[in-house]
Amino acid sequence: MRHLRPGRLGFGTALGVALATAGTLAMAPAATAVTPGTATLSFDCGWYGSGTATLTATQNGTAATISLATKAISSPINIGANSVTSTLTLTKNGSGTTEFKGSANPAIPAGSEVSTGPLTGTVAPGDSLEATSLKVVVLGITATCKATSRQSPGPFVF
Repeated sequence: MRHLRPGRLGFGTALGVALATAGTLAMAPAATAVTPGTATLSFDCGWYGSGTATLTATQNGTAATISLATKAISSPINIGANSVTSTLTLTKNGSGTTEFKGSANPAIPAGSEVSTGPLTGTVAPGDSLEATSLKVVVLGITATCKATSRQSPGPFVF
């Protein structure tokens, strides 16, 4: 019967685990981040109201999402979850535009600010996006909002 020496098995196992871990890390996709993660700006939505909005952006590769809550529009009635359709238009790299769209929202109680998102869009590395307008459709009624300030602390950079 052959006996294993305690030192060799421990070293071999540790070496195997280290190599497997290094290989896994090398194959993992690079983490991407958008900065800033949160920004604020003001919207004027005509007779629906005006006020501040908070935008929260996330990124996973070329896919990005932006969630939005705005005091510019408040709901006069209870609104069910996933019943708000929104389109957020952003300037892209200072010249063109891009849109983030979605039909997801939490339930919104009467008198509360409208929250919508995640709104989805596609980005490329280095894209700089700043919100310029928002269209919100609730129960067939459309509110169109124009940005009246720039995003603070600045555009989202992906």
